[in-house]
Amino acid sequence: MKVLIVEDDSAIAANLYDYLEAGGYEVDVAANGNAGLQMALADSWDAILLDLSLPGMDGLTLCRRLREEAARDTPVLMLTARDALDDKLAGFVHGADDYLVKPFSLKEVGARLGAMIKRYRGQVATMDLRFADVRLDLSTMTVERAGRPVKLPPKCLHLLRVLMQSPHRTFTRAELEAEVWGEELPDSDTLRTHVYTLRRALSRPAETDVIETLHGVGYRLATSGGDAK
Repeated sequence: MKVLIVEDDSAIAANLYDYLEAGGYEVDVAANGNAGLQMALADSWDAILLDLSLPGMDGLTLCRRLREEAARDTPVLMLTARDALDDKLAGFVHGADDYLVKPFSLKEVGARLGAMIKRYRGQVATMDLRFADVRLDLSTMTVERAGRPVKLPPKCLHLLRVLMQSPHRTFTRAELEAEVWGEELPDSDTLRTHVYTLRRALSRPAETDVIETLHGVGYRLATSGGDAK
């Protein structure tokens, strides 16, 4: 997922960049309003983090031009030091989707950003997770690949759910072990064995492997696939 940060405070921009990139986002930064609008229009973004007070063009004007002149509906999370109700209302009137007052928690930025993107994609009410031609029905915890049923043991099912909730994000071995096994951490080869089982179940000989191994780092979902050695 691609996120544009429009923020003139270099320290805040760097913190946001590092946090979101570590979370699997593809991130770029604009340091003023004019550059921000140009970058917002030059590419397709899943969301924009937009500071209200910017040199060149303020955030309200940028957001209004994005909506009215360019007819772009990219989700916008407005970031500002102003906490007055009128300022918040002005942000919404000009097209912002959500609003955060500085100083803010990076975790809250991540949570609001994820929720905003899900709403934009219409994923809030759905009980399905999808990646490529893989579908996980959360209501029944059943899996299909290109329409064919895929039977998985419980731990592999849990592992797939974690990976599909953040497609393209690279999960470290430690993160996946904590997510799937909790405090009862498995033996060193247990995760590798489960990834191998999951990979074999999902991918028939003619099908693309959707699990990619980043050696020495961890695993992620990717259409290119990868070796699990």
